[in-house]
This record gives sequence, structure tokens and C-alpha cells, in this order.
Amino acid sequence: MFNAENAAHKIYLGLHALQHRGQESAGIVTSVFDEAKGKKIMPEFKGPGLVLDVFKDISIFDSKLLGSTGIGHNRYSTSGASDNLANIQPFRVHYRDGNLALAHNGNISNAREIRNSFIERGTLFSSTADSELILHLIAQSTRRKQVDKIIDAVGQLEGAFSLVLLTDDALIAVRDPNGFRPLALGKIDQPDSPLGTAWCVASETCAFDLVGADYVRDVNPGEVLIIDQKGCRSGSFSSIALASNHGVSQCVFEYVYFSRPDSKIFGEMVDKVRRKIGKQLAHDAPVPSSDDEDTRPIVISVPDSSNTATLGYVSECNKLGNPAKYEIGLIRNHYVGRTFIAPGQAAREQRVRSKFNTVEGVLKDRVVVMVDDSIVRGTTARQLVQMVRKAGAREVHFRVASPPVVAPCFYGMDFPTREELLANKFDGDVDAMAEWLGVDSLAYLSVDGMMEAVRAANESTRGYCNACFSNIYPVPVETGVAKDENEW
Repeated sequence: MFNAENAAHKIYLGLHALQHRGQESAGIVTSVFDEAKGKKIMPEFKGPGLVLDVFKDISIFDSKLLGSTGIGHNRYSTSGASDNLANIQPFRVHYRDGNLALAHNGNISNAREIRNSFIERGTLFSSTADSELILHLIAQSTRRKQVDKIIDAVGQLEGAFSLVLLTDDALIAVRDPNGFRPLALGKIDQPDSPLGTAWCVASETCAFDLVGADYVRDVNPGEVLIIDQKGCRSGSFSSIALASNHGVSQCVFEYVYFSRPDSKIFGEMVDKVRRKIGKQLAHDAPVPSSDDEDTRPIVISVPDSSNTATLGYVSECNKLGNPAKYEIGLIRNHYVGRTFIAPGQAAREQRVRSKFNTVEGVLKDRVVVMVDDSIVRGTTARQLVQMVRKAGAREVHFRVASPPVVAPCFYGMDFPTREELLANKFDGDVDAMAEWLGVDSLAYLSVDGMMEAVRAANESTRGYCNACFSNIYPVPVETGVAKDENEW
């Protein structure tokens, strides 16, 4: 957030909208001129837990987190241990060019190499996350200008990094040349404020809606966007392009699962893409056919991330002459966070039990088709199938609005090892997977079908990364890297 009235409170609201992207911790750093000290300072407040837990005392926005500029972060750990408080972002440092704060979404795939080079030079680390390496690269750059140091630093990174950096004079947004993770630019009209127009960047545009911002455009892959007072006055911000070696490969899993359906990412609404994916699934894996109205299937979604795809699926099944009726058979407790991004298998299993409940009157004696956005480990799907069976379903069929997940993600998703993935446990044998899940049939969307649906919904010519489904990595990765390998 730059040049905004009550900047910290707006960031707080934006973090609420983006809570689905990280549930482990939250933090805010602002920039303000301290009259007593005669210089800029960067107050911070952060802690473990959800946004509401961390910022339960909202008076902090009037007493500590002052200023018209700031950044915030919700943590979903993909590098560095989940329970290490030192890994909570934003990171804030003071060095020869002044104050600097950073928030990072993604994974640095050459982090081990960079960290080892710093270790050889005797560099001290305060966290175990790959994000801290960016600050060291900036601080140790030999370039003269601060912006040039930032460009020098990010130019040495490989992998996925959508960044916001807060300096004493500017808000700088950076997106890696592949554009793995989304990042968007918005503006807020403040007609009654002497500050004029405020500007903001966020991982998803749903954050803009909550703070009253208008979407302007995406931060382009490989773009370093410098938002400062000079740009505010002229109406044009400086933009620098990073060198690109591997082309653009935006994460297709953002459309499949991770982003909210009311967000625009990669230039298109998530809702629109998911409906297309659901319609394609109806071609690849229709509902079981039945001429008997009593055995005609009902279709239920696994709420909430598969809701939109399920609507597209049911609509297309009916168009194709495979009658199906959409029903609400699973109720989600919205006070329980996302099971996929919960750290640790035990925590994920406990959340499934407390997060979902069945509607027995809908499911009893029915042929039920369950639609989910994806199956990663399979434990959530298996538990849900057991619940639907217990509610009295006559048959249970499972349809997945994405292909089998066959490879870990090294670009910002905390996917398990290859051995933990359900598809690999059974060597891709769908019938064996169906038996383990306890369903009468199991069918997936094909990789080609998924990509056809995404491109049909989003006409952008930019490429996508589907490595978790295809095992084809667009940027070289170092395997065997443990999330908590740097813990001491």
C-alpha cells in the first residue's frame, strides 16, 4: 500500500481477503517519519496465527502502525519451518541505504546454492526461510543505487518470487520472469485526502475489493515496478524488465485450487476458468449414465474450491445428455481453515473431521458423484467418501477437476514428496486408487483437457506451468531439499 489514508488498516483488510493463501502467521510493516528521531522508521507487528488472532487489538493501527505506506504478509510455509517465529514475514532490516522490508510469495529454487555461498563468506542468518536470502543479496550488492541493488539481487534468483519491498521512499513490486505466482496493481481514489490517489499491489484482486481499490493491471512477469511520489505526481511509474531465460509459466494450480473464484489472476477471472474446467471434465469423465430416474445421480461439490467447477460440470453433463442434478451434500465449517495448506498430516486430518459434515437427507439412498478440484495425498478425499457412505449413499463416484498430481511443486506450493502422492503410490492405476478411496468409480480430467479449458477461458498467449501434473519443470529445480533443512 502506498500513499494511502490509514494504510495499515487497509493492509489488514487486504490480508483478511487473502487469508486463504496462508494461515500460519501474519504481519504488517509500515513506513513513517519519526519527528523525535528526525528520520524514517519502519514499525512492525506480526505473530503466529490467523489475521484476526494476530491483530485482535486493532488500536495498534492508531498507536504503532502509522504512516501512509506499508506491506503485509500471510504465511504459507514452503521454505523454513512452520513453527519458527523467526520466519514470520514481512522481514525488516536496516542497512547502509536505510530501512528495507520484504514480503515474498514463492520458492527460490537455487536457494541452497545461494545460502551456501553466503555461509562460506560468514554471513549471519536470522531465519531459515529462502526469503531472507533476497535481503542479503540486496545488502551485499556492489551497485550504487538502491533500486539497482534490488535488480541485481533478484537477477540472481531462480524459481518463483512475487515480492513487495518497502524502502524509505518507495513501494517496489517484483514478479519473477516466469510469472509463477500472481501479482496485481490497483489504485484507490481518495478525493477528500491531501494524499491524492493511493496505490496497492496484492497477490489477488479480491484484496482490492475489500479496500475499495480498482484493478489496474497485472504486474508483468519479469517486471520491477517502482511506486513512488514522483510516479504518483506524473501518473507513470518506472518499470524495469528482468532478463528472461525460460519463458512465462504461470501456475495452473492457482486456477485449479489456490486462488479465490472472485479474483482476477493472470488476466482472467478464476470463476470463469473453473467453469470451463468443469465443463471439460464433463467431456473427459461424465456422470454414470442411467435411464432410471430413481438411480439418476446427484452431483455434490467438495466445498468451497470445487464449487464453481462443479456448476460447470453439471451444466455440461446435462447438455451432453448425461442427466445430473446439483445438490448440496457437504456443508463446510467456515471457521476451519484450508486443509491443503495446514502444516503436517495430523493437522490436515483433524481439520477434515472438523471442517465438513454431510446432509443425510440429500445423500441417503442416492447415487452420488463427488467433484473435487484435485487429489494430492488422498487422505481428505478418502475421509469424505467414508462420511458420504455413512450418510447412506447407495453409490459414490469421484470426479476430479484436474489430472493426477504426480510430482512435487518447487515454485511455491507445499506439495509432499513423490512417494506421498496418491497417484504415485498406485503407479497411476486409477482402479487401484478408486478401491483405496472406497468409491465405485474414479475419473480425472486429462492434462490436455485441463490446458484446453484454461486457454479457452483465458485467451492470453502466455504459458503455464503444470509440472505437478506433467512432471515437466520449466525452470531447473534442486530435488531433495527439505523445507526445514536449515533449522538449527
